[in-house]
Formats: sequence, structure tokens, C-alpha cells
Amino acid sequence: MAYFLSFLTIICCFTIFCIFLTEKTDLLGLKDYQVTASFSQEKGSTVMHWQRYPYPCLYQVETYYKTTGLVEGEPEFTRVSSEFTVQDSYTVPPTAIPAYYKITAYGIFGKVSGREILIPNANYQEPIRPVPIFKYTADNPASLKPYLVWHSVPDGVLYELELLSGPPDEENTARLSAKNHLSATRQVFTNGLQIDLTPYQNQPQLFWRVRAMNLRKEPIGVFSTAEPICLDAGKPAPNKPLLNNFDRMPNFSQPIYPVFTWIPMLGATRYEVELLTSPPAVENDTSPTKDRAWAKVVDSSFSCYDEYARYYAGKYYWRVRGLDASGNTVGTYSDTDSFTVEAHLSRPELAAFGDSITHGGGAVSFSPANLEYSYTTYIGMPCINLGRSGDTSTTTLARFDRDVLPIMPKNLLIMTGSNSLRSNAYSADRVISDLAQIGEKCRQNDIRPIFLTLPPINPANIMLAFQTPTDPNWYAKMKAINAFIRQQPYYIDLEPYFYDASKTILAPEWANDGLHADIKGKMLIGEIIGMHKDLFVH
Repeated sequence: MAYFLSFLTIICCFTIFCIFLTEKTDLLGLKDYQVTASFSQEKGSTVMHWQRYPYPCLYQVETYYKTTGLVEGEPEFTRVSSEFTVQDSYTVPPTAIPAYYKITAYGIFGKVSGREILIPNANYQEPIRPVPIFKYTADNPASLKPYLVWHSVPDGVLYELELLSGPPDEENTARLSAKNHLSATRQVFTNGLQIDLTPYQNQPQLFWRVRAMNLRKEPIGVFSTAEPICLDAGKPAPNKPLLNNFDRMPNFSQPIYPVFTWIPMLGATRYEVELLTSPPAVENDTSPTKDRAWAKVVDSSFSCYDEYARYYAGKYYWRVRGLDASGNTVGTYSDTDSFTVEAHLSRPELAAFGDSITHGGGAVSFSPANLEYSYTTYIGMPCINLGRSGDTSTTTLARFDRDVLPIMPKNLLIMTGSNSLRSNAYSADRVISDLAQIGEKCRQNDIRPIFLTLPPINPANIMLAFQTPTDPNWYAKMKAINAFIRQQPYYIDLEPYFYDASKTILAPEWANDGLHADIKGKMLIGEIIGMHKDLFVH
């Protein structure tokens, strides 16, 4: 027995020695093995596949975003998540901006790979083009009224969808096809729609493709690769709104004033959202829940803003139904979605307080539910979003006690007054007084106020997006307000980063609508704040 144990010990030691030798001396050439990856769409998710190493490994998959490169001292890429797997595939975290992935292989004695590269997400290749999420093949045919859904294009204000009776003249171009063109529409303001294909059910072939456009209806990138649609006239059509959570950013957390989004459905002229504190008794029914906590009817075809702050900890549930002109339910309620408000056992480190620039959203069609349009996403640390769309400096001040004090953050980022700049009903002195009172309320409650200077605005783009004029005196008002902010003990100066070449207005590339910074602008704000963490009290 002792001889057998000794022999077994020798075998084990020899095996471990061989493994150590293999990993540390690179006998198999693992250090020069470079991983390549491909991507596929599977049940609404993006899956990355790679070839296994010629050696048993544990794989670390890290997700990175590229920074703006405009803030001194920041890295080119920032890591946002990391997970381990023994598989040769990985469902990448949903993302609405270009992401990059690094795959690192580990053996028993540590890292065995030596040539990691950053692999770009294929959904955001150049030239930019939408990538279909739902595919209707012979094995999975569409009904005559299917949902067509694609990955959203950053800063795409609207989309143009083209139907074809065959392949286009040329793939991935920025123009409609002359050959096989059936119809096209630009009345698409979110990354999907339910479409009536009944007029085309006898077509031998049917294809669709889509491209993104900016506020001026100029193409962003090119059309998606034409996608065939196989139809089954006997297949039941979807009869409920489709929740739009396809490109939800990692670690999704609703702002304190939630916004709910969906893909619009045929036949609905309005929508009603209901909020619940427990799941509905019956899923996909047609009648409102009797004990629902809140409900709102909206004319918007794809989003609803909650006018009440949801800061009480717990899990919330919500769903939406389409309504006809008489208020009757069209089809059924959507599936039920949920979000969780975390309990704060101690005072949170950071919160952001202000108007729609803080609340989030941008490119006209994107709401604060699209966290890629929230600067809090890019600060590099948890930050509770206390923004509310539509606020003036006065209404921000008025809700301080109600919205800030229940949370009691140690540090409060304060940026409000941009809506006051636009209106001739508000003077610079009024905004300065409101900001001074917010700062005093912070100090009275042991909260450090950290003011953000107001970025410039672009009146011409504001008029184009909202058909509302801007106070001609906005620039002088902004300079006076920002001069006051720069006199405060703690402030972060955003203004200089956002001018056009003339140094007089917000550069158009920062914001489609001339007011709300789009993704790159929100990213820049977050990065600037992240580089001033020395201002925070801990």
C-alpha cells in the first residue's frame, strides 16, 4: 500500500511538473497563439465565439469602451466588466455603443496567453450600419405582421426602412435601391417597428434593410445588409407591444425618475404604462391591474416618463398596452419588465442633480432609459441619477428636499439652468439665486455641493429639433452663471470643452438638438467628472 501511494505521489508530481513546464516554458507555443472571434445573433443576444487554445484553459473575457481621448490623463480604453468561462463562446453584455473584448487564457499556474488583442463588437463596424436582431428564415418564418428590430445606431435620430422584392443594386450603400425596390418609410423613430406585410404576401421573395439618419435626415453610415423575410400567412401575428430592452447597457439602473420604452405596435394610437409593486396576476391580459401603483397614458409611440421619483427600495414591475382612439386595449398588455431600487444602508458616495442633461437622453429620439446618453454611466463609479427632464433651476431647487434628502449622498453633482437659458422668463440672477440656495441646502445637510458649469447651447439646432426660439441673451446669461459657479469652493468646468470653432455656440457634433449632448458629449462629461474625484468627500 505504501509503495502504491509513493508511486501515485510520483505520478502526480510528474504530471504537475509537466503542466508547469508546459505553461511556463511555452512548449506548445501558447504565447504566440492569437485569438480571433466571430459574432452571431441568438435569441436577441450577441454571442462571441472563438477557437479554443490547444490546451485546457479558463478564459477571462473583459469588456472595454474607448474613451473620448479629450481629457488629459485618461487611458485610451476603460474596462467596464470582466467574467470567466470554460466555454469557447460568451454572450457579451448588451451595449449601445462600440465595445471591445479581450480574451485571456489561464492555466493552472497562471496566464498562458501572450498576444491578447482588443476585438471590436461586429454590431458597430465601419461604416456604421444597423444589425438585425430578429431574423425570419424558413425554419423561423414571420407572420404577416412581424416586428422588425435591429441594434440601435448611436446618435440615430430616425431610421429609413426599405422593402425589396430581391437583393438591392449594391449592399451597404447610403442610397435606396433602384432595383427590386418596393417601398420605404422614414417614420421610424426607434430601433424597430411592427410592419404590415399583407400587401407583399404573394411576393416570391421579400427583403428588408434599414439605415440611420440624423436630425437633418442625412444618412449615418450605410444601409444594413439586406435581410430576407420568409412569411407564413397562417402564423399568428404579435398582438402586444414589444419591450425595448435590446441594447440595455450593462448594470442597468433606472434614474430616480424612470422612463419606460417599447417598440410600437400596429393599430395603437396611444399607450398606457402601469407600474406595480408585485407582478400582475395574469400575464398578457387586457384589463388594468386593480391595485397598480401608478399609470399614465401617453401619445408617444415608444416611451413614457414617470413624473414621480422612485427612491423607495424594492422591486418595481411595469408593462404597457396599446390603446385605440376610443381607449380600448389593442391586443394585450406587453410582457412584464422590472427594475430594482437598491436600499442604501449608508450614505451613498455620489448623486447627480439637475435637468434633462443630467436625467439623460439625446439625439432627439433617445430617452433617459438609454443609459449610453447619461453622463453618470461614464464617471467610473456608482452615481445615483436624480435628474428630471424639463426642470428649470427653480424647479430643481423646489424638489431638493423631496428628492435629495431621502438619499443623503455625501457628494452632489449639480447642473441645472440650461432650460432657463433658453427662456427669456428667467434672468441670470434668478438662476444664480437658485444655485446658491441649492448649495446652502447641501451644506446644511452635510452634503458637499459640486457645481458643473453649463455647456453652451446651439439656438439654430434647438429651433430645428423643437420649433422653439431661444432667448437672444442666452450667452451673456450663461457667462454670468458660470462665473458664479467658478467662485464656489467645489466646481468642475465643462463649458470650454463644448464650443464650435467660433467659440460662440455648442458645436453641432456634440448634440443633434443643440441642447442635450449625445453619446460622445455625455461620455466627455462623465470623463471630466471622473478626472476630478479629488473633489469628492469620502
